[in-house]
Amino acid sequence: MTYVIAEPCVDVLDRACVEECPVDCIYEGKRMLYIQPDECVDCGACEPVCPVEAIFYEDDVPDEWERYTVANVEFFDELGSPGGASKVGATEHDPDWIKALPPMGEE
Repeated sequence: MTYVIAEPCVDVLDRACVEECPVDCIYEGKRMLYIQPDECVDCGACEPVCPVEAIFYEDDVPDEWERYTVANVEFFDELGSPGGASKVGATEHDPDWIKALPPMGEE
């Protein structure tokens, strides 16, 4: 099990979760952040610091955002498990359906 970042993060990219993550497993795409499921240690440190409440334990993702559980895996199809987001920086590996979403988030 792991934590998942869902729709409220799209086009927000706050990064408070990135700073809080002790294992550097939160990666930045062009439109949102993603948690590498194999690197996440399920500590939950990221969840309470998210200002838009976009982070959920995998079993607790609301039904309307269940698709984001898959997105947090698809993002890493090409990227793999680099062993730390700080080594990678921002990438454009967002799944195609997320790339196609209309603009969202807080302005």
